[in-house]
Amino acid sequence: MSTASDLSLPTSEHDDATSAARLNWLRAGLLGANDGIVSVAAVLVGVAGAGAGTGPVVAAGTAALVGGAISMALGEYISVSGARDAQRTGQAAEQAKLEADAEDAPALAAHYRSLGVEDSVADAVARELARPEVRRRRAEAALRDAEDEVVSPWRAAWVSAATFSVGALLPFLAMLLAPESARIAVTVTASLVALALTGTTGAVLGGARRGRAALRVVVGGALALAATYVAGALLGTHAL
Repeated sequence: MSTASDLSLPTSEHDDATSAARLNWLRAGLLGANDGIVSVAAVLVGVAGAGAGTGPVVAAGTAALVGGAISMALGEYISVSGARDAQRTGQAAEQAKLEADAEDAPALAAHYRSLGVEDSVADAVARELARPEVRRRRAEAALRDAEDEVVSPWRAAWVSAATFSVGALLPFLAMLLAPESARIAVTVTASLVALALTGTTGAVLGGARRGRAALRVVVGGALALAATYVAGALLGTHAL
C-alpha cells in the first residue's frame, strides 16, 4: 500500500522503487550473461569435440554469439512491448482505481493501527485517505508507478544483447587463447567459474543462498557442456 505521498510525509519509497528497478536490471543482465556463457561455450566445446580446427570453431562461435544476441534482443523487445501495450489499454488504470476504491476507512485505520499508530491518528488518516478526491489521486499515482516499471522495449533489447555478448566473450576468448591440446578443458573451466560467479552474484542481489544458487547454475552449465561435447565427439567419430 502506497500512501506516504498522499500524507506529504518524508519517505524513501521512490528511492526504494528506483533501487528495486536497478536490481531487476542487474539480475536481468546476469541472466543474459549466463545465457551467453552457456550457449556459446556449448557450441564451441561441441565443435571442438568433433575435432574441428580453429577456423570452424571460430566460425561456429561467431555464429552462436551473433545469433544468440539477436535472439535475446528480439525476445526482450517482444516481451516488453507486450507489457507496454497492456499498460496502454487501460488495464493498469482500471486495476489501480479498483484497488484504491476497495480500501475503506475502517480497513485503512486497522492497517495503520497494526503499524503502531495511535487510534485517533489512524482514524483521522484513514478518513482522509478514503475521501474520493484523495482516492483518485492515489489511483493516478499508482498508475504512474506501474507505467514507470515498464521500460523501453529498445533499451531492454540492447541491454539483453549486450549482456549476452559479454558473457559469450569469455568462453570465446578461452577457446582462442588456450593451447589447442587444452582448449576444451580451459574453456569448460573458465565457463564454469564464470557461471559460479554470476550465480553467486544473483543470489546476493536476490537475497538467496549463495552456495545453492551457484551450484544450480554450475551443474546446469556442466550438463549442457557435457552433452554438446559428447554430441560433437560422436559426430566427429562417425561423420568426419
